[in-house]
Amino acid sequence: MPLPRTFNAGPHDHQHCIDTAIDTAANLCAERGIRFTRIRQRVLTLIWETHEPIGAYAILDALKPDYPRAAPPTVYRALDFLIEIGLIHRIESMNAFVGCTHPTESHSGQFLICARCSAAVEMDDSGIDDAVRRGAEQMGFQAQRQMIEVTGLCPDCRGAAAD
Repeated sequence: MPLPRTFNAGPHDHQHCIDTAIDTAANLCAERGIRFTRIRQRVLTLIWETHEPIGAYAILDALKPDYPRAAPPTVYRALDFLIEIGLIHRIESMNAFVGCTHPTESHSGQFLICARCSAAVEMDDSGIDDAVRRGAEQMGFQAQRQMIEVTGLCPDCRGAAAD
């Protein structure tokens, strides 16, 4: 079952999202011959515990009960690793992290972010990627990485604003 790619995914087995993310990470690491350490697994689990962006210091606070000696560099090393292999994305405008809904596919990040509740959904529209790449090339610019963040209101918050 794929991970949710829409707002209001409705009731679902959230543990399934976490398990799928962890299984995918373990498989990717095994295929690439890299270690998926307990701390990396725990950080990935914390990121997937909600479908909302989470900051590094919130992750650090959540790690403290199991890893009392954890420090910011511990978290940032795990986050850098998870980003590097494509398991998570950094939402730069929020300085926060979300799980990647399709880490085995090559893609750039496009996010819809609710300004009211901070929910974030990853979108993958190749047309947007192509348009940015074409526009950059027309200007003589070589794009190396794309991350598009669109802020607005999710369906729940739009409905609440209308009431």
